[in-house]
Amino acid sequence: MAAVKYTKADWVAEADIQRLEGGKYQGVVLITHESGAEARQSQHTVDAVSDTPAEALDEAKALAHRILGNL
Repeated sequence: MAAVKYTKADWVAEADIQRLEGGKYQGVVLITHESGAEARQSQHTVDAVSDTPAEALDEAKALAHRILGNL
């Protein structure tokens, strides 16, 4: 994973894409929070399905920014 990586304090957002059946793509964001010796992760997927990898990555980057902005 991690086509694009963003950080905010001890939070990391990694945006990437996954290929779906039928030749479509969907953006995926992995959020990691490192607090001391413990790291927690959660995965988020973009609601929309895209026709191209570039569109899916743009959607994933936007989702990563929204998530980090809310932290």
